[in-house]
Amino acid sequence: MFPRLRTPSRPRPPGAALLLAGLLLSSCAPLQYSVDTRVHDTRKFTAVIPTLKDIPGATLYQGVTPGIQGPAAYAIEVPQTWNGTLIMYTHGYAGTGTELKVQTPALREYWLSQGYAWAASSYSANYYDVRAGVEDTNALALAFPALTGKAKPSKYLIMGFSMGGHVAGAAVEAETARTARSRVPYAAAMPLCGVMDQDYEFQWLGDYTLAAAQLAGTGPKTYPDASFQKTLPQTLGALFTSTAGPLWQENDGAGARLRELAKSLTGGERPVFALGFRVGGLQQAVLSTGGADGTLSGILPRNLYGNQGRTYRWTTGEAPTPEEVAFNAALVRVSPDREPNPPRWDGVRWLPRVNGEIGVPVLTMHTTGDFYVPFKHQQLYRRAVDANGHGGLLVQRAIRAAGHCEFNAAELVEGFNALVAWEKTGQKPAGDDVLTPAVVADPNYGCAYTRGTRPGVAPCPGAPAGEGPASD
Repeated sequence: MFPRLRTPSRPRPPGAALLLAGLLLSSCAPLQYSVDTRVHDTRKFTAVIPTLKDIPGATLYQGVTPGIQGPAAYAIEVPQTWNGTLIMYTHGYAGTGTELKVQTPALREYWLSQGYAWAASSYSANYYDVRAGVEDTNALALAFPALTGKAKPSKYLIMGFSMGGHVAGAAVEAETARTARSRVPYAAAMPLCGVMDQDYEFQWLGDYTLAAAQLAGTGPKTYPDASFQKTLPQTLGALFTSTAGPLWQENDGAGARLRELAKSLTGGERPVFALGFRVGGLQQAVLSTGGADGTLSGILPRNLYGNQGRTYRWTTGEAPTPEEVAFNAALVRVSPDREPNPPRWDGVRWLPRVNGEIGVPVLTMHTTGDFYVPFKHQQLYRRAVDANGHGGLLVQRAIRAAGHCEFNAAELVEGFNALVAWEKTGQKPAGDDVLTPAVVADPNYGCAYTRGTRPGVAPCPGAPAGEGPASD
């Protein structure tokens, strides 16, 4: 029914004999693998075969292959003048529905015009299942010859948006190379608006929703807060003067404090943050996670979130104000459960890690005003990569926009071409400093790689208005 996929052998879970041997050898402790089950293991999904239309000069392949959670849909497209390189496209969060669908890459036509083949998996599960994203994308890459009748690609690249950026970033990590069921030697990666620190994203969502409720006077006494969504209208009324249109307006009291607290949590002073904070769709996306239990809707078996010892500030003085001290004292405190995301014996972790252990060129792009997957991801990723001695393999570019993944075609093409040239020639392209506060806070920060001024965003010196967003 499905083509047979060749995957490297994986270790079996340690049995009694192995554990006994480990206990007898005082110098060697047995490996500890997770044998937990999760809510996510019970979910069933249906792969929907894509119905993309052929682009002249290219051959399209569409169907279903086996995936780590069950069947996954796929699409592959190969130009007649193929250059031998296969680009694996990794899609973003697709919700919690049961249907699995392939998402079409924004650069599809451009890639084909340049001789690149591309492939994309629906993944074999929805929800925030980055494990399925990594494993199913890699398996599809290795199945390319069997599915198309073409030769094995001479080179693999990987690119993805948002959750797909997490997939692309994790795919080139050393831990993934050691543990994945299917292992692909990617030559370069381009994570866009990505979750580049798997823990921070869910710490951010927990921090913001708890802080918003506390500032509004609806703060919980226990975690998780089962009443968060029920009291959300009251919370919003205490923080915003208007939530009716596409842009919300915070009030001058608790709302302004929440804005400044969020700025501190998401990367500090930077252009376009305030506009991103007011984008109603992004606020709704973040607030919709309020009341969650820290298992990522069943992706993990235990709670990941914790805020013990964290001091929340909306002022920038040397010491917290009395009001901040009182706020921190009243806020509910949570500790994460022990090992909520342990190593697995049968592939990558349930929430694949982005440790900064990379061995190939990586070029990232992130909008400065992104409120859903904040700019701080880039700061944390830079620190992790530098700490592992691989700073020369990372280039980061800031884009002056408020939306999540709000890139236009010119920015995407320019970034992609820079990555490809870097991988081919070894000449590292320029990027932005994401760590120096004075640099990031400059009113013109992000002008170097922003192509076109977005509505509501101050234009860069001499920059004409440009295209609208082209991302998915």
